[in-house]
Amino acid sequence: MRAELVLMGKRVDMAPRTNRRALVVLIYAGLAALMAGLWMVDGWHVTGVYLVFATILVNRLFLGGYGIGGLIKPFNGKAPKRSEAPPPFLMLALRVYQPAPEESEYRSDERELRQRDRAHYQAYQVVTVALAVVWLLADWKLSASRLLAWVPVSADLMLYGLVLAAIVVSVTLPQALLLWTEPDMESEA
Repeated sequence: MRAELVLMGKRVDMAPRTNRRALVVLIYAGLAALMAGLWMVDGWHVTGVYLVFATILVNRLFLGGYGIGGLIKPFNGKAPKRSEAPPPFLMLALRVYQPAPEESEYRSDERELRQRDRAHYQAYQVVTVALAVVWLLADWKLSASRLLAWVPVSADLMLYGLVLAAIVVSVTLPQALLLWTEPDMESEA
């Protein structure tokens, strides 16, 4: 796990657990606010896809795990291919680009592998519960559509919202658990 994050050209110390927890809270609060805002725009008819793209971007820039960038090492343990191309424009505009570390820094030791596996196990228990709720809602809609007349939102829209939330959680939760539970790191300063 990296001990610092470069945001808008400023280095933010992520060694203390409280800073990492604050980042996790800010990320989920931001994604929840975005989800609510996109609901108000068009009920996620077109903008639901934007929430998924925003989640992938947040994962790439801040969390990591499923690619280069972010605080968590890539889960696959492989260094990215070296490229002579300049970094993407968005990363330059946000000033979050960092040069790629050495290849040896991508390999996880046994403790990190154990933590990664535990985080995925815990995260996917949450996703399984979310999918069970989606399944129950879909079953309820199929078997008792007339009972849903009192609900101000259609069952299809509730189902779509739950699926969107489950996607956001499934993409970000393992990394968020790692950031939340890791003890304070030693500061390099």
